Amino acid sequence: MARWEAGIALTMIGTREQLEERLGYQFSRPELLERALTHSSAIPELRAVHVAEGASGHLPQDNEQFEFLGDAVLDMLASEYLIALFPEWSEGQLSKSRARLVNARALELAARRLRLGEHFRLGRGEEKTGGRDKPALLADAFEAVIAAVYLDGGLFAAREVLRHSLFEKALEERGERIADSDRKSALQEFLQGRGQPPAEYRVAGESGPDHQKKFQIEVWVGGECLASAEGTTKKEAEQRAAHTGLERLEQAAAAAANE
Repeated sequence: MARWEAGIALTMIGTREQLEERLGYQFSRPELLERALTHSSAIPELRAVHVAEGASGHLPQDNEQFEFLGDAVLDMLASEYLIALFPEWSEGQLSKSRARLVNARALELAARRLRLGEHFRLGRGEEKTGGRDKPALLADAFEAVIAAVYLDGGLFAAREVLRHSLFEKALEERGERIADSDRKSALQEFLQGRGQPPAEYRVAGESGPDHQKKFQIEVWVGGECLASAEGTTKKEAEQRAAHTGLERLEQAAAAAANE
């Protein structure tokens, strides 16, 4: 149960340490984490209490500025992570893969794994409408928490928290789709750079029952079949075919350069 004070659902008693354990990071300034988990709906009541009690210091603030900062930290560290993991990728591949790695759904899932919703400070209205489980609030709170970690412990701390709470999990769950996120675009860029026509993808065959369908896709360039691949969806098979085709073209180009 959440603790209530002046109409505000405050952080659950005794759970900051549990959250820090899930984050793998202990705050030197816990007030940063508290702000990261404070939704704007709680601010009017929190400030009213602050004034009524004659408290000194700054008025309570919500997590919106932290969301802004966390978004920037996420983009930078996701870029760094992908470059280290896939050093051969083009800027286009990296950009599109980063977008998948840190999209709203990925951030929401990371927030759910950390059970951030249990720690929100919400106004009573937001609490009643299920704010603790709203995807947008969860994604925003994850960004804000990353900003709090960064402000408290710097880039190293933020990097480590993101590595185990988001990046590695995303690769485990969607690794192949991220790793092959844009082989079709990479193949297209390769062909364009050499003045060749764009690739064409053709369905060469289908097999299996409807609930376990497999598709055979061929990728054609200049009237010739460059490669083929199989997948459980046409898009998956196209990406795999593009991946194989691009490797063959790159190997041929390297061999020609060495002659």
